Amino acid sequence: MNTLRNKVQLIGNLGNDPEIINLESGKTLAKFNIATNESYTNNKGEKITDTQWHNVVAWGKTAQIIEKYVTKGKEVAIEGKLTSRSYDDKEGNKRYVTEVVCSELLMLGK
Repeated sequence: MNTLRNKVQLIGNLGNDPEIINLESGKTLAKFNIATNESYTNNKGEKITDTQWHNVVAWGKTAQIIEKYVTKGKEVAIEGKLTSRSYDDKEGNKRYVTEVVCSELLMLGK
């Protein structure tokens, strides 16, 4: 049960081509975002689709697979953990980022 404490599973479509960064240390980093959609019918009988965007990062072999095979619009299933961090932007304002660190990726669809 310990592994269930911080676990995220998402199925969605990439909103853009992944950004691949090759670090000086030799590690590979992939950054991308995916959209998840949820549909429901409101009280007027209209079908409503709610889209949520999720920032995702992947390291190492997973990032290399993403670089080779994953492009904008592709449907993927990811599993990972949520992380939060902060940084100061160019104007000195503190910014906060929450992202999913992907440990497993499954390519879906065609």
